[in-house]
Amino acid sequence: QVQLVESGGGSVQAGGSLRLSCAASGYTSSSYCMGWFRQAPGKGREGVANIDSDGSTTHADSVKGRCTISKDNAKNTLYLQMNSLKPEDTAMYYCAADLSQPGGSWCPPTVGPLNAYNYWGQGTQVTVSS
Repeated sequence: QVQLVESGGGSVQAGGSLRLSCAASGYTSSSYCMGWFRQAPGKGREGVANIDSDGSTTHADSVKGRCTISKDNAKNTLYLQMNSLKPEDTAMYYCAADLSQPGGSWCPPTVGPLNAYNYWGQGTQVTVSS
């Protein structure tokens, strides 16, 4: 049974840092595209970053230079290191995986398409105060 469980969210002041984690189980995450998304109150879900099976990454312009996606294949865990946080980063953060093809998947060229992913975690809340 595939599960994605996020953790690491919390409340921080502007300029602070957080590291989000997404523990994957039920499959080998190293072979599949994984991504981070976020959804602020009253807004749609937007892509933050994704990481391919070969480790190549793409980050949204809104977080480029401040956030970094990474993964630990041995731990089957995805990470999002967030630095220099801003109030506009306040959102529920979700990890997602594309397990639509047996054996592995490649990420889309942009971080955005929600329909590129077929498994989602429950989310972890990030709140940034000014």
